[in-house]
Amino acid sequence: MFSSSILLQILACALYNNWWPLLSALMYVLVPMPCLFFGGGSTQFLISRDGGGWIGAAKFLTGASTVGSLAIPIILRHAQMIDTGAMFIEFVSFFIFVCTVLCLHRVSLEDDW
Repeated sequence: MFSSSILLQILACALYNNWWPLLSALMYVLVPMPCLFFGGGSTQFLISRDGGGWIGAAKFLTGASTVGSLAIPIILRHAQMIDTGAMFIEFVSFFIFVCTVLCLHRVSLEDDW
């Protein structure tokens, strides 16, 4: 699933001969970083109600990266730097990426794996 998300990112750029949409792929790198640095590699802290300085910062950074993944194609389209088709391909890519992260989170919560 993750590979198809990246493939759609590249197709959004290649089909319209414009590489600006690849800027949102940078956010895909930033989304898991708070989990790695502040959550110990686990996604369980995202659904917990425990608060603390670092946990709160990790939740904020994860949310900001997620919103940035959606905002970058919208801003680029508003500035007329990318076509509407490229923006919609970016949205589909983001949806697949979110589904991948949710599947990973679900699998990491189960003890059988």
